[in-house]
Amino acid sequence: MYTKKVYKAFDMAKWTRYETFGFIVYISAIVALYYFLDLNWIKIPWTPLALIGTAVAFVIGFQNNSAYGRIWEARKIWGGIVNTSRTFGMFLQDMITNEHTAVKLSKEELQHEVKTLTYRHIAWMAALRHAMRASKPWETVVHEKTNKEWSKMVRPPEWDSAVEEDLKPYLSEKDITYVMSKNNKQTALLYLQSHHLRRLKESGAIWEFAFLQLEGVLEELFTLQGKSERIKNFPYPRHFASLNHYFMWVFVLLLPLAIVPQFAEIGVEMIEAHPMVGRFFIWLSAPFYVAVAWIFHTMERIGRTGENPFEGSANDVPISTIARGIEIDLRQNLGESKDDIPKQFPVIYDTQM
Repeated sequence: MYTKKVYKAFDMAKWTRYETFGFIVYISAIVALYYFLDLNWIKIPWTPLALIGTAVAFVIGFQNNSAYGRIWEARKIWGGIVNTSRTFGMFLQDMITNEHTAVKLSKEELQHEVKTLTYRHIAWMAALRHAMRASKPWETVVHEKTNKEWSKMVRPPEWDSAVEEDLKPYLSEKDITYVMSKNNKQTALLYLQSHHLRRLKESGAIWEFAFLQLEGVLEELFTLQGKSERIKNFPYPRHFASLNHYFMWVFVLLLPLAIVPQFAEIGVEMIEAHPMVGRFFIWLSAPFYVAVAWIFHTMERIGRTGENPFEGSANDVPISTIARGIEIDLRQNLGESKDDIPKQFPVIYDTQM
């Protein structure tokens, strides 16, 4: 456990290393100006800067809470997809029968209907996760330098495959042609599911009450899909996110003009008792500044990283892993061999995608 914590701290430091290096260079330049050019008159009183810092801290806290709320809501939505999918698979196996059919279907024909509906549901999940991974103009976190480095090591599988290729194993040629002609492919798949259930109801393979139950499950899937699309298509309000970002940088850039003179004054007071320490005490402002600036910047960046829970970053809701887990459950319950069922997506650097 201790080793993992050390690695996590190291990863966080590596993630922010460029900004940290910038803070070191910036504070070193400010201290040098004070130390070598004696520019002690360039300073800002602590009171206004403390007010700015307090305001920035509140806004960062609000942003982080809001971002976590979006992540948690997205996770609950996909948790609902897990439960509803399992319910749908159970209903299909127990509600498609010969009990009310005029012309009896063979066991293989009934199983084929169950499998077709189940596979189409798996295709719906694949289409939905592809839609959630599609890039939006406001999703900029993955374009930052260190996040690009991370994306080279850990990438959502949707970035490396086309939606059509992921749908083909689960749909007929007719269904593929129909779905690929639609903008919202996941909606098109739910329409196909409803049409298929209606045909089974008309043939008597599904009792009318069972048909209503299954349609109710499709309605719930539509609801969950809509909630997921709402989070994807409605960004965290930019006036909050952008202003918070700018306020943080204003505070971080002004901070040395208050902290360096303070350390310089302390050094002057120490010169008589400790000449060597007092002379160089001003340089101790550098590590203190870097620590404060790093904390404010990192907390603000964490909030920005969590704003879009389907963007493809390491902090996303692992919708690919969730969808593959549902697929494995459904296909195992169809009686398929483990060799025919795809494996779960691997966990890379303790990260699920």
